[in-house]
Amino acid sequence: MQSYTTNIEKKNQLPEVSIAGNRIKLPKLGWVRFANSREVQGRILNATVRRTPSGKYFVSLLIETEVQELSKTHSSVGIDVGLKNFAILSNGEVFTNPKWFRALEEKLAHAQRILSRRKKGSSNWNKQRIKVARIHERIAHARKDYLDKISTHIIKNHDVIAIEDLQVANMLKNGNLAKAISEVSWSQFRKMLEYKANWYGKQVIAVNPHCTSQTCNVCGHTAKENRKTQASFKCVSCGHKDNADINASKNIKDLAIAN
Repeated sequence: MQSYTTNIEKKNQLPEVSIAGNRIKLPKLGWVRFANSREVQGRILNATVRRTPSGKYFVSLLIETEVQELSKTHSSVGIDVGLKNFAILSNGEVFTNPKWFRALEEKLAHAQRILSRRKKGSSNWNKQRIKVARIHERIAHARKDYLDKISTHIIKNHDVIAIEDLQVANMLKNGNLAKAISEVSWSQFRKMLEYKANWYGKQVIAVNPHCTSQTCNVCGHTAKENRKTQASFKCVSCGHKDNADINASKNIKDLAIAN
C-alpha cells in the first residue's frame, strides 16, 4: 500500500487541506473531487492519502475536535470472545461470527488460481491481481464495519467493559486455529473498544482469562469437568447450569469489578 501524509498545520497558518462540498484541497494536487463519507467537524490538522493494492485512493483526515462524553448507564458487562460466536456478553447478548473470509474464500481461491497462471507483469496478470486485491478489501471493509457497530453498541450501553487480556500473537502460533483466530480480529475489536471508551468517558478493563471458562460463577468451584461441552456448563459442586460462554463472561465481569 502506498501513502503520504501532509504536514501538521499550525493554528496561525493558512490550511493546506480544506473541503468544499465534494471537493478536497490537497497540497501539490489542488482541488480534487472525492466521495465524502461523513461531515468533517473540527479543524483539519493533516491528511493521509493512500493507494490500495486494487488501485483505489482514500483520504484519511486528522481532526482536532471536542468529543462529548456519553451519558452514564451505570451498567457493567463482561465479554467472552470466541470462534463460533464472535462475542458473548454477560447480560446474555450474543454477536455471531459472520466469517467474512470463509464466505468469500471459494471466490478468492478461484481468483488466486487464475492469477497464478498469468504471466507475472503482463496486462492480464495485473487485471487479475486487482480482482484478488478487491476481494481482500471487501473482506476487510465488511469486518471493520461489523466490529465498529458492535463496539459502538457496547460502549453506548455500558460504563465498564470487561474483556479478556488475550495474547493473540501467541495464539496465532497454533497452526490449526491461526486462520480462524486471524479472521475474527480480536485485537482490532479490543483497540476499538479502548479508543471509544477513552473518547466517551467509559472504561475498558482487561483481565486474565485463565480458568474463566471452567469456574462456576455461582459458587466459584473450578474444574475441567464443569464444562461438559463447548456450549454447556454444569458445576459439579453446586449443580449450577448455564451457557458456557455466558458463564465465562460473567466471571470476566466479576474479575474486572474485583480489581
